[in-house]
Amino acid sequence: MSNDDQYGGGAGGYGEVGGTGQTRTRLPDSPTDPYGPTRRTPRASRSLITVVGVVVLLIAAIAFANSAPDTKSDPASDKPPTDSSTAATGTNPVTDRTAGIPKGFAHDEQGAQSAAANFAVALGSDAMFKKNTRHTLVDGIYAPDVAARLKGPQDEAYSADFLSRMGLDANGNAPQGSVFVTRTVPIGTRVESYTPTTAKIAVWYTGLIGMSGPKSTDPVRTLWKTWTFELSWIGEGWRVIDDTQQDGPAPVPGDVPVSTSDDMSKAIKEFGGFTYAR
Repeated sequence: MSNDDQYGGGAGGYGEVGGTGQTRTRLPDSPTDPYGPTRRTPRASRSLITVVGVVVLLIAAIAFANSAPDTKSDPASDKPPTDSSTAATGTNPVTDRTAGIPKGFAHDEQGAQSAAANFAVALGSDAMFKKNTRHTLVDGIYAPDVAARLKGPQDEAYSADFLSRMGLDANGNAPQGSVFVTRTVPIGTRVESYTPTTAKIAVWYTGLIGMSGPKSTDPVRTLWKTWTFELSWIGEGWRVIDDTQQDGPAPVPGDVPVSTSDDMSKAIKEFGGFTYAR
């Protein structure tokens, strides 16, 4: 997988299955609450810079592993998108799930968009920070040969040192009293190309990443990215054969007061992430 930054190889999403941007975080004026209202504009933390370095390694590993030929574009998909191209269709969502990952997406353009959006949600969740659940996600989302090549480099990237820099222990757990937050929220999808056997789908999303807690030095912040997936129809479903990310498009930040760490922790626990997109 060729991720250009955050979510290293897939690293906010499903309740049971599990990114980061290059921002330096300016600690708030308040010594007791890193989410105090005095902190309005996130800047970048050293831990996030580390994430970028880690993801670069993953990009190189996946780029080397994947040598699939370029996908031919379907002329029909070259038409400019309409304002309803990602609108709700009324089509019932899939109901089958494997290891928390929705499956059974339709063998058409909408099915490919649904698959890509849901893959982004899963790969942007905290399960990516724990070895067993990460392997489950990778096996369920990527083509078998890609998954086999990806897991080794990912395990090296998600080292105890890297997890420590993210505020987690060697098993990917947050300190007692803190909540680690990583969540992907798709905004929309775009079909770059489509054939009955391959598809290239761009997912525009916003995300959350950071540690919520009274002693956190890496407060939860937002990011905006576009995650592009190259999919292949394998067996009876869509699988990822390659993926890349890039920054934006990003809106102008709103003038909403920053929540306290307590409010943020409660929200993360009480508001479960969506399990189906598109």
